[in-house]
Amino acid sequence: MATVMEPRTTMVPPAERLPRVLPTDRLTESGMPVPELRAELRQIADVRNAGQVLLAWAQALGTIALAVWVGHPLAYLAAVVLMGPAFARFAIIGHEAAHKLLFPNKRVNDFVGRWLVAYPAFVPLEAYRRSHFAHHKEEFGPNEPDMNLYVGYPVTPASLRRKLWRDARGTSGWKNLKGLLGALRSETARPVALRILGAQAVLLAAAIAVGRWWLYPLLWLLPWMTSWRVINRLRAIAEHGGMQRSKDRRETTHHVRQSWLARFFIVPLNTGWHLAHHVDMGVPWRNLPRLHAELEAAGYITADLTYPSYRALWRALASRPASER
Repeated sequence: MATVMEPRTTMVPPAERLPRVLPTDRLTESGMPVPELRAELRQIADVRNAGQVLLAWAQALGTIALAVWVGHPLAYLAAVVLMGPAFARFAIIGHEAAHKLLFPNKRVNDFVGRWLVAYPAFVPLEAYRRSHFAHHKEEFGPNEPDMNLYVGYPVTPASLRRKLWRDARGTSGWKNLKGLLGALRSETARPVALRILGAQAVLLAAAIAVGRWWLYPLLWLLPWMTSWRVINRLRAIAEHGGMQRSKDRRETTHHVRQSWLARFFIVPLNTGWHLAHHVDMGVPWRNLPRLHAELEAAGYITADLTYPSYRALWRALASRPASER
């Protein structure tokens, strides 16, 4: 397993941990599957994906309904926390739609991705698709949209705590919300911003219709601004924190052993097989474990490159001594 306890100056694995084993008869030099295998792995399970959209809504609405049924302040506090994983699920399904992997029909893919997934979760799918493809074109390259999330690691424990506290108290969420409201002043961005606000108006109207208008700000807007922000940062740095620009995806992307708890709270829908996703972004989420298994079988991903848990990786990401700030 990847060594994680000692203080670090870089998160990039040393060259001796990156065996040169590609290409093989099943994988190309970059790790991408050969055409026959690629065609198999890129199959989109559209009916099952429709079920995942319904399950995402069931998780969110069920969390809210349970809090209302219990009616205790602690139940509402728990719901604020548990709505973070619900937003994570919306985000990952929206990510699939951005990659055009949710449904094979482009119109269906984009309609469901926008109106049933992205807009309710405050995501402008059109802009996200453009920026996310720039991320895939070259991680840590000149057009990397999320550079501020990834660079500078490892940091000191105090630095990571400050970042997470800004997320938990809503500072990061308010910054994002101001960006959405500011888009109303832009002629090009205004149409999408209005659609997102329209989706939020529908959710508010639904809360009013059941006689509890306050459910929208308390259990939709607040978790989006707080618990989801914490989850989003923890997931993002676990994917690329402290890595570097490279054609070798093992130098741009971490890999972590998956657990059921992490897959519920942080990385739903196989998001945790992120290195495989960056090897071939055309593989839908359901088949990422299969591609990862191919990379392991080839010796491309080894035990030395695999963190035993997200907690272990986050400790490594926050292992810089305070004296080196």
